[in-house]
Amino acid sequence: MTSPSKKSTGEILVFISTQESKCGECKEDLGRSAWITLQENKGALCLACADLDHLVFLASGNAALTRRARKYSRLSAVVLKWSRARKRYERQGLLVEEAGLEQAEQECVSDAEAREARRAREALRRAELDEKYIAEFAAKVRELFPHCPKNRERVIALHACQKYSGRVGRSSAAKALSENAIRLAVAAHVRHSETEYDDLLMNGWDRVEARQHVQDKLSAVLDSWQQGRRVTGAMGW
Repeated sequence: MTSPSKKSTGEILVFISTQESKCGECKEDLGRSAWITLQENKGALCLACADLDHLVFLASGNAALTRRARKYSRLSAVVLKWSRARKRYERQGLLVEEAGLEQAEQECVSDAEAREARRAREALRRAELDEKYIAEFAAKVRELFPHCPKNRERVIALHACQKYSGRVGRSSAAKALSENAIRLAVAAHVRHSETEYDDLLMNGWDRVEARQHVQDKLSAVLDSWQQGRRVTGAMGW
């Protein structure tokens, strides 16, 4: 079953809402200008529930950078916003994987506009990060998953602690470093980085069906990170 948040071309769509929104899955009030997807029978989903909150935003304007970032991202989504003046949705840019964007920026290094965009993005990210919170979150990840790969706890913490500039707020449970919130953050990271989950989404799989498909591999990796057993076939090992 193809997700209704996809166009006929297969692109995943993310909308910047123009009215008050509530996530149909986690029930969190998202406020105005929330970044959402649309899911059959559930309505609006926040990016966290749609499994897109690990992606970074690349604004429209640099065709070469956009083309390359899409090429190097296993998963990407088109960001649209309703134009009241033109009475239509207009493209704002793409959500892409950070690694894909970094590779694209390296290829566009001679492009002054691309360099400036990268500096601006990195400055914004630094402003949004709480280093003390990141360190505490990473330490908790390492405590619960002592056999996760070296430095992976900081990668997970950096994502979990990002404020997302209003797109997705940090949950109160995550702020309190609850064990359940830590485990959910680690599971989300494993789902995206150690399984074929993103490839399935990009190929039109329904999010629930894709999650079920990779569940055994996800569980095996989480168990190995806790117990130290090597997982055959996991990506990144």
